[in-house]
Amino acid sequence: MEGEDTVGVAVDDGARRFFFIPGCAAMTPGLAARLRGADLVFFDGTLYTDNEMIRAGLGQKTGLRMGHMSVDATLAAFADLGVRRRVFIHINNSNPILMDDSPQRRVVDQAGWEVAFDGMEITL
Repeated sequence: MEGEDTVGVAVDDGARRFFFIPGCAAMTPGLAARLRGADLVFFDGTLYTDNEMIRAGLGQKTGLRMGHMSVDATLAAFADLGVRRRVFIHINNSNPILMDDSPQRRVVDQAGWEVAFDGMEITL
């Protein structure tokens, strides 16, 4: 879809379109143009902050080095895209958005994002 640092699928039935992007290193102008006004985007929510794995002692690479935008960067990147429904997927177990009562989850919720969960069903 957008070079080797972004993997995704676009589905369009002529009336609605959605994107499934489980891995994304950066929001490029081309990717932003594709996503603008989409009905639904499932997007890479691997790490909340770029240095999360390092701070937690779980690894020595940043999210960017592993090919993942951080959730905090994603919130800013999507702010003006007009995507109707946004769902974080591919979430690492170190990411605090998995905890319903975390401050990071509140930030995500207030920004209008959903956090995927096992058994989640989507209707457009």
